[in-house]
Amino acid sequence: MIFFVFIFGLIVGSFLNAVIHRLHTGESIVARHSRCPRCHHELSAADLIPLVSFALLRGRCRYCRKPISWQYPAVELATALSFILIYVSSPSPFLPPAWGRNFFFSFPPLVGGIEGGGLQFIASAVFTCFLIIIFVYDLRHYLILDKIIFPAAALALLYAILQDRLVEAFLGAAILAGFFGFLFIISRGRWIGFGDVKLGVFLGLLIPFPETLVLFFLAYLTGAVVGLLLIASRSKSLRSRLPFGTFLTFAAFVAMLYGNELVDWYFGLVGLK
Repeated sequence: MIFFVFIFGLIVGSFLNAVIHRLHTGESIVARHSRCPRCHHELSAADLIPLVSFALLRGRCRYCRKPISWQYPAVELATALSFILIYVSSPSPFLPPAWGRNFFFSFPPLVGGIEGGGLQFIASAVFTCFLIIIFVYDLRHYLILDKIIFPAAALALLYAILQDRLVEAFLGAAILAGFFGFLFIISRGRWIGFGDVKLGVFLGLLIPFPETLVLFFLAYLTGAVVGLLLIASRSKSLRSRLPFGTFLTFAAFVAMLYGNELVDWYFGLVGLK
């Protein structure tokens, strides 16, 4: 079963690459066939097999022989591995335990008595796709697009309602967006962009309180570690900008799957449980 999840993730990852590219160029996501970003030659089905085509073509376009960005296999592989993690991870409050893990053997109707785990996998996969798009786009272009954030936030709000965690979701959104908004105002946009404030709304709705605190801590921890490594390697300086949305989305994925367990672990560690 994990093999099929992996293949499904590769296919979805290939689609996400097309979405990321076309968001930047302004092309329609569904209206035309994929083309080489260098020579613009239309690609055949043989050129679009996830991972395999990149390996067989040795990372070059079949037609112009120019290098293909490593983003393409990286996103495909990251999506596949993320889907596997969703499959093997124990349910958390983000994924209601009653829905179970055996989602490939029962895809129940979405209305009236949810039973099995089909909706669990679909919801997790959809939100993971949003996170990957935001991660890669912010990493490459230092920009978080409204056309991605707004529908993602709307779906996260709907999901919070279905979980009956609306209050916790609003609290999470208020904490993240409020803190980032404060940083944006006092720094006049030098420390953090307004896109990160809007991203805070989406992630707060997606990861309700108290799991929001796990996201917050992990984002700043990973940001600090990566920043120090880049400075040590002289790739960046203290004044260099880092795309903070990448750290937030990575932390959100971890909190989405393991936030409840990490909160329980911490409360047990400090004697609050």
